[in-house]
Amino acid sequence: MKKEITLSEAQEQVDHWIKTVGVRYFNELTNMTILMEEVGELARIMARTYGEQSFKESDKGKDLGDEMADILWVLMCLANQTGVDLTEALKKNLEKKNIRDMDRHKNNEKLK
Repeated sequence: MKKEITLSEAQEQVDHWIKTVGVRYFNELTNMTILMEEVGELARIMARTYGEQSFKESDKGKDLGDEMADILWVLMCLANQTGVDLTEALKKNLEKKNIRDMDRHKNNEKLK
């Protein structure tokens, strides 16, 4: 059975890979641009898989999970570079959403 990986472990593994195999991090602006490129690749596959666009030959065989993992990878690079602990950030974000949005969606007529 595969061992699950925590966000902290993933951030550590990305950092280790970057420092040993990748030589060094790209600067933050470069990584932000790469993140946007990766989001665009995911959007392209989503539009073709779930939207109305047809697949081009170059789109065939693209893996949705792999595209999402590419986004996570670059996001973890940015988190590492800027000192963000994604585990703590996600905990705080969930807490904020649970307080702010406790009844928001239940009371949204558009969702009924």
